Amino acid sequence: MPVCVPIKDMRDTAKFSELVESTPGPITVTKNGYSKFVVMRSVDYDRMVQEQAKARLMERVAIAERERAAGLGRSAFEALSDLETKYGL
Repeated sequence: MPVCVPIKDMRDTAKFSELVESTPGPITVTKNGYSKFVVMRSVDYDRMVQEQAKARLMERVAIAERERAAGLGRSAFEALSDLETKYGL
């Protein structure tokens, strides 16, 4: 269940910090009844960033596999040979 607190509850920093640490998910902070920002534990944030990075990587792997299946890819040896020829290495 989502947790919402008014911005004035942040004045008691010790209590607010305890709330953040004890709540399993993010906390929405509101001002005048409207969502202002979201607070979460740094561990949860780090996990979320890792999951997003993993999703981007898996998306790129899927694209690469589709390109390979369509015959658009080259081996690393072919690419290296072309670079050596192009730049006279």
